[in-house]
Amino acid sequence: MIYTSKSFLLHRNCFKLLQRYSNRLSSTDRTKGDEPTPSKVGANTQNPISRTMKLLGNDMKNLKEFLLPSQQEKDSTDSYLERYRREDFQNHCDVLVIGGGGVGSSIAYWLKKRARSGLNVVVVEKDSTYQEASTCLSVGGLRQQFSIVENIQLSLYGAEFMRNIKQHLGEEVDINFTPYGYLMLASEQGAEQLQENSKLQNLLGAKNEILTAKRLKERFPWMNTDGIELGCHGLEKEGWFDPWALLSGFRKQAISFGAHYVDAEVVGFEFRQQSDILVEGLSPGEYEGLDKAYVKLKNGEIRDIKFAIAIIAAGAQSGKVAKMARIGAGKGILTVPLPVEPRKRYVYVYQCENDRGPGINTPLTIDPTGTYFRRDGLGGNYLGGKSPPPEEEPSVDNLDVDHAFFDSHVWPNLARLVPSFEAIKVKSAWAGYYEFNTFDENGIVGPHPYYNNLYIATGFSGHGIQQTPAIGRAISEMIIDGDFRTIDLKRFGFDRILVDQPLYEANIV
Repeated sequence: MIYTSKSFLLHRNCFKLLQRYSNRLSSTDRTKGDEPTPSKVGANTQNPISRTMKLLGNDMKNLKEFLLPSQQEKDSTDSYLERYRREDFQNHCDVLVIGGGGVGSSIAYWLKKRARSGLNVVVVEKDSTYQEASTCLSVGGLRQQFSIVENIQLSLYGAEFMRNIKQHLGEEVDINFTPYGYLMLASEQGAEQLQENSKLQNLLGAKNEILTAKRLKERFPWMNTDGIELGCHGLEKEGWFDPWALLSGFRKQAISFGAHYVDAEVVGFEFRQQSDILVEGLSPGEYEGLDKAYVKLKNGEIRDIKFAIAIIAAGAQSGKVAKMARIGAGKGILTVPLPVEPRKRYVYVYQCENDRGPGINTPLTIDPTGTYFRRDGLGGNYLGGKSPPPEEEPSVDNLDVDHAFFDSHVWPNLARLVPSFEAIKVKSAWAGYYEFNTFDENGIVGPHPYYNNLYIATGFSGHGIQQTPAIGRAISEMIIDGDFRTIDLKRFGFDRILVDQPLYEANIV
């Protein structure tokens, strides 16, 4: 039996008391080999009842002292408990997931769902409150309106997962899915691309329709269709949801399956020379693999975690973590960095005067400039935004909101598309970090080509939250099965960066 410190001390002391009590009751002035006689009993022993009561009185005193321990004993117990809590830290694991947001928690969930006790999974997350996590600060959109096969497939599975989410993450999970779809609008210049995308999406299992400007006006009378050639309207499997509820569900279920979460930040790696691995461009015995991660706890203490496999799923900070592993700071293949960095994006919540704006069943609408809006709840509120032009990227030193950006870049486009939005008032706003892949704005998923025990899952550039269910499953397949089994994501691998073959997505918002 395994005891905690308190129960162990209780059992130990009670055992000693009982043992002493038993010895006293059974002891007389008997000597070895000398059996007591009636005369000896009468002459040399007390009345049995009196003797028993005296012994019980002494032992009850000792028991009271145990139940009300001295300060020294209390300090000793507290010290032991503190050591126990510290030793609960997992300094060895099979899989170390760096980043506990949507992607990292999905990976932990899928690994533990499939392997349970077969894999010890540790997730390191530097912000357990998730106050600045990209997952929680996103608008939580789900769409299949992409131009790349893999992105469509990933989001199709995301829709299936969310439809059956209680089977995956438990009955208490409610992501508040709003099934009003997406409406992507195109000018004459982008109309052909929109049609081609729609054909591919429907071929793969999505369901949407192409609407001319006339049909758009009939279906959505609130819209000004000047300059709009076509619209693609999602009919099924699209809408928006609560990203915090999805993340919480992944994390809670992963923990219930046995995953360990560590509230800490990765600050470095330890490398181990592996003479049995030969790498092109390196002399025999020169290869050094990843062996340990150094993490900084909230109290400032630095601890190390030895791992068999590590996964970089740190969202906007993934490029920084990769650099600690010499990716972009080493020799040969390691001269090529992981091209993921934080970008700041604003989301504005506004209200239309007298609530004369689009109705409750309005889809998440995106105009040809990339400006978007959707209804937010039932109170007549809307939220919207737009990515800034490359030459105007804001500083990522903080999450302050630039309210002037709304007036100069967002509101004019909203008012042009929805005339009733000429009279709107911003009620609140927030900013969030966006894990931007500077190479081609697409996810980077799979093993790193240099390290034999490092995987990457990052760089989704604004559409990652809807793909977290499929990405977590894909990484679990790579680790457990040795290859992608359900959706082939080889084109999303790091190799495309090495050979300079970008995989551009036409529908980035």
